[in-house]
Formats: sequence, structure tokens, C-alpha cells
Amino acid sequence: MTKPFLVLQLRPETEAADDEFAAILRKGGLANDRVRRIRLDQQSLPADLRLADHAGVIVGGGPGCVSDAPDEKSPVEARIEDQVLSLMPAITGGDLPFLGCCYGIGILGKHLRADVSKRAHGEPVGTAECALTGDGADDPLLAGLPDRFSAFVGHKEALQELPAGCTHLVASPTCPFQMVRYGRNVYATQFHPEADAAGFETRIRIYRHKGYFAPETADDLIAMCRAADVHAPERILRRFVARYGD
Repeated sequence: MTKPFLVLQLRPETEAADDEFAAILRKGGLANDRVRRIRLDQQSLPADLRLADHAGVIVGGGPGCVSDAPDEKSPVEARIEDQVLSLMPAITGGDLPFLGCCYGIGILGKHLRADVSKRAHGEPVGTAECALTGDGADDPLLAGLPDRFSAFVGHKEALQELPAGCTHLVASPTCPFQMVRYGRNVYATQFHPEADAAGFETRIRIYRHKGYFAPETADDLIAMCRAADVHAPERILRRFVARYGD
């Protein structure tokens, strides 16, 4: 029997969460019966959860920041962070398939005790011009992709250094650590591999007043996303599913 992928979502806005989940299914080439979805804003991880029963773990994005001070996190944000972090010792210790998207790179960095902060390398909502590193060009999820490609981004915090044990796969001028790998199977991206223009338009509308951008620029950002040529990142998600789904 084929094992399902465990999809962990963090967004408290149902419209944004549903749109992200649909994008993960669509871009990953996944049917509903090949995933186990848990919205951590609404429920905790089941006590009997076994990672070994899943093909891999995919963590979506969200408005929380692991670098925020404890008293700046809402109770829901703090619980979500604790829940995802609780899985990381088993994931990194067992080198289990993992793809952390945006928020997930902060989780991996925090677990590995790297510097994750808002000091530098935050990116406004839009596109980043990404480039494969030498190691990235040889990685199974990236081999054969264009040396340079555009990706949708929007984040306040970022890795300030390469975490110990990680391989640097993708960089950009605005944010050096766009994608990293720990061990052989634990991946994290700062960009959103599931995102397309329509999905980012939805997020721009929902997060208009969340501090990611000046609210009055929303229409310009939507127009920019519609004009962007973003196709390579979704191939990374699809390859992750293909590599670990059998």
C-alpha cells in the first residue's frame, strides 16, 4: 500500500489554507487519497502519529515567525511552532523525507540552532531571482532545472547563516539561502514551490494588512505576480513527491 504524505498547514485563514492545500496537490501531482492533511491552527498532532507511516512530510507557509520573542507569539502560533519542532529530531535524526516551504526553513534552522532572524534577507511579497549553486545543480530535486529561475517569495525572517550539516542548494541576491538540504532527504525552501500567480493573488488579498507590504501597493503586487514567469519551483515539489512517493 502506498504511504500518504503528511501535509502540515499553519495558516489560520481558511481560504488561504484551502488554496495552499489545493496548490500542493495540484503542483505535486497528488490525489486527495495520497495525503493526510492536518491544520495545526485547528488541531494538535495526534498522539499516535507515526512518521514511518508516511512517505514524507510537507510543511506549508504561514504568518508566524520562529524568531519572534515568546511574548510576541499568539498562543496558536506558539503551539504550531512547538508541534512542528517536536517532529524535527526524528526527521533529521532519521533523515526522513521532509520539504519545509518558507516557514519550514525557519523551523529547520531553529532546530539546528542556526541564526534565524529579521536582521537581514527578508523579502517583500513578489519574485526572487534564484540561482542554483554547484551542489544544487547535482541535487536530485534540482538537476536539469534552469541555472536561474524566478520564484514567489514573501517573508520577514530568514536564515542568516547556513545551518550546520546543511548543503546550500539555491541562492538569490536578496536572500542567500533560498534552499538547503540537511543530510540526503531533508529539504527546506525560503520560496514557495507550490505557488503560482493566482495563489499569490489570493494571499496578497488575505494578508493585505498583516505587515508584509504597504496595503496600498496590493494592486501593483497582484499585477506584478500576474506578469511573472514562475514555473521552475513547482517542478521541485513534483520531484519531491515522485522521489519519495513510491
